[in-house]
Amino acid sequence: MTTTQTLDVQPTPLALLLLGRESDPRSERGVDCPGDLPAPSDPDLVARARAAKARLGDKVFILGHHYQRDEVIEFADVTGDSFKLARDAAARPDAEYIVFCGVHFMAESADILTSERQQVILPDLAAGCSMADMASAEQVAECWDVLAEAGVADVTVPVSYMNSSADIKAFTGRHGGTICTSSNARRALEWAFSRGEKVLFLPDQHLGRNTAVRDMGFALEDCVVYNPHKPNGGLTAEQLRDAKMILWRGHCSVHGRFSLESVEDVRARIPGVNVLVHPECKHEVVAAADYVGSTEHIIKMLDEAPAGSAWALGTELNLVRRLANAHPDKQIVFLDKTVCFCSTMNRIDLPHLVWTLESLADGKLVNRIQVDAETEHFAKLALEQMLALP
Repeated sequence: MTTTQTLDVQPTPLALLLLGRESDPRSERGVDCPGDLPAPSDPDLVARARAAKARLGDKVFILGHHYQRDEVIEFADVTGDSFKLARDAAARPDAEYIVFCGVHFMAESADILTSERQQVILPDLAAGCSMADMASAEQVAECWDVLAEAGVADVTVPVSYMNSSADIKAFTGRHGGTICTSSNARRALEWAFSRGEKVLFLPDQHLGRNTAVRDMGFALEDCVVYNPHKPNGGLTAEQLRDAKMILWRGHCSVHGRFSLESVEDVRARIPGVNVLVHPECKHEVVAAADYVGSTEHIIKMLDEAPAGSAWALGTELNLVRRLANAHPDKQIVFLDKTVCFCSTMNRIDLPHLVWTLESLADGKLVNRIQVDAETEHFAKLALEQMLALP
């Protein structure tokens, strides 16, 4: 049985939807990628990538996020989630060029954590994150004003997910908050509640709700959702005063599409299947799953799972396929038949990587991601607070 048959996935036209053309340069979706890209059909792409990387030698360090295509992961020096990769980049101060095969906010984090002499490169400037785009600096500043008018800003601590723009991380740092990952969200919330009565959780409502309710024992009624597209976030001052968790109305476009029906369907098709999902999934999906964990946790569980076991994974398709190929002794399927790839992550492909490496090897700096000094200062405060979490 082939991997495609095993995963039982039917990609839709939306799967390869290209985002980001002619958009705001400060948007996570970025802008058009300049340069003449090699054709995807070029049979020499792999050889060209190897040659350009060899020419650059130790001057280049390539980071590959878990959700990247296999053709890109092949050339990554390290793979991991967004924060791990940013730390890996900071640990390689001799590398002049950090080529981040991920999305825009990840490259921003790497620029914040690396030295001034290092230059972070994103192979396609239009590789962004729809979740990060759901919270702009202007919207969050307006939200804080709403909290102030309701008399709760002084007792509210912002906690922002790593999957946010540098501007949102800087807002968090300015207001004494912290960043979190899907692995340490509970520790971040416990820290925040030791310093305030409420948390403003940005920008993924599902991770915030799942952590508070599933992991910390809060009630669903303790959570309210702030909608930036409605006056006062669609909330009354009384609702804000009663709430413990003020969740931003944002979500992951991939994880947010898994449904309770997906879980019920896979259990009916595969008796004894273990359902393992990412905490960015909806609360009802997380509640129905057998296991919940970050990307790194999902990988670890599959590495340690016994031969012959069956698993349905609620996370990005590139990673699920890679895990299925790595563990042929286990039955690994995609939780849903219609959820697409992360379309913005998939903008980083071999032609973009080859163009980037060849440009750098020829002495031409392309697609540098650079966070301004003030934003970097406050964003780093929030990131450093995360590193200091107990």
